[in-house]
Amino acid sequence: MSDKPPSPGQSSGDDALPDEVWERFVRDNERDIRSSAPKEPSARARMVTDRLRKEQEAAESAARARKGRRAPAEPEGWRTGPAWQEMNGRAGRRRRMWGVLGILVAAAVLLVALNPSRALSLLTGEDRSEDTATAPLPAETATPTAAPPSFDPERATLKEPFRGSPAMQYADGAAGIELPEATAMGGVSKDRVAKALAATRTLLIESNLSPTTLRGERPETALGLIDPLEKDTVDHFTTALAKPDKEHDPLTLFSRFDPRKVVPVGNVVKTRGMMTLSKRPGGGATVHADYTFVYPLVKAAPGSTEVARTIVRRTLDVAVLDPSVNRATEGKLWIAAYDVEIGNTDCDTHDGYLHPEFADDTPMGPSPSGPASDPYDRSKPLDQGNPGNCGLLSRT
Repeated sequence: MSDKPPSPGQSSGDDALPDEVWERFVRDNERDIRSSAPKEPSARARMVTDRLRKEQEAAESAARARKGRRAPAEPEGWRTGPAWQEMNGRAGRRRRMWGVLGILVAAAVLLVALNPSRALSLLTGEDRSEDTATAPLPAETATPTAAPPSFDPERATLKEPFRGSPAMQYADGAAGIELPEATAMGGVSKDRVAKALAATRTLLIESNLSPTTLRGERPETALGLIDPLEKDTVDHFTTALAKPDKEHDPLTLFSRFDPRKVVPVGNVVKTRGMMTLSKRPGGGATVHADYTFVYPLVKAAPGSTEVARTIVRRTLDVAVLDPSVNRATEGKLWIAAYDVEIGNTDCDTHDGYLHPEFADDTPMGPSPSGPASDPYDRSKPLDQGNPGNCGLLSRT
């Protein structure tokens, strides 16, 4: 029995297909294959598809440009397209922004000029106004051009006796008396000038800061620095300390308080000023001292709490002479001139003591008149016609 299938057109018994059926089957299969196979698009179809794709990309590009993402696919007309409109809008916003910034900068500059402490507090978030008012001032190196600024008129207390006054920023006691650099001058050696500067500083300390002098005792150390050959000056202060009166007033050179009436608050006296050196006409040098001393005091009565301040400004000229040429004693000071201006004292009392006035005192003598003066103003020369400064005071 053979396994070879019958060839087309042959019959294999009951299962053989007629030839016409087989031919129709082959034709149908070929037709189905041709219809299902992918067809290459025509040239026109490709052109249409490509144009549609480009239009769609152009539309998407323009939309992105309007949203600020990128420039449009096609260039726009000058100053008409979305890019120009966006740039013009940004320029307008920049102009507005710079205008606002200009106003803010001007306001900041004005705030710093008018209230630097407040400006600093706003910048740091901290209130530094009190720190600024109490920060120590640098040493005075030139005559001030104006009075110190005014602070809040806070009441002085036993704990803070200089509160509310410029003295809060002054140096403590002798620390405020600094010496200029010594130099040979007017035929006097550098060493002699240096010794005169140091002795002048000691005289100021002993006359205005020494506790014994302040409580009314005889200022022996200070008197011992004055050249004994300057007999008129020595005699004047010897009499003034022993029997003070209007014509012989020790307060013109010494700061003294009556311990039976007032006592110092604490042990600090505030000091502000400077010492300068200049050539003296005719030879030698002149040491010029200009210092303000601020004394806080309270009444000596038990339980007293009100603090009053007395402000004393002194000028002192010391001649530095060569004993080999001029009549002078080696190691002593020749006082050429001195002056004083006192704020807050009873000018009608001449007992050799300073008498600060307190708020609860009963006014005595004539009421002060004339324009108010500022005892802290170091920009003006001393008032030669009013050495006691008995007029009105703008502050103490």
